[in-house]
Amino acid sequence: MAIRTRKLFGTIFLLILVVVWSLLGMTIAQTPWLANSGLLQAIFYVVAGLGWVLPAMPIVAWMSRPDRI
Repeated sequence: MAIRTRKLFGTIFLLILVVVWSLLGMTIAQTPWLANSGLLQAIFYVVAGLGWVLPAMPIVAWMSRPDRI
């Protein structure tokens, strides 16, 4: 697969990841056990805010691989 094609698919995958991650984060943030605790909210928002990077790293690495000659 050419690098341009990988970048196109990778961009689409990253957009889908960010949308799904944010919707799941909003859903979990509204749960009563989390909404009632300030400390749990702080921990959750730090983990949810930085957590999407871990699944995105393999996608970015795949996108930036050089073409085979």
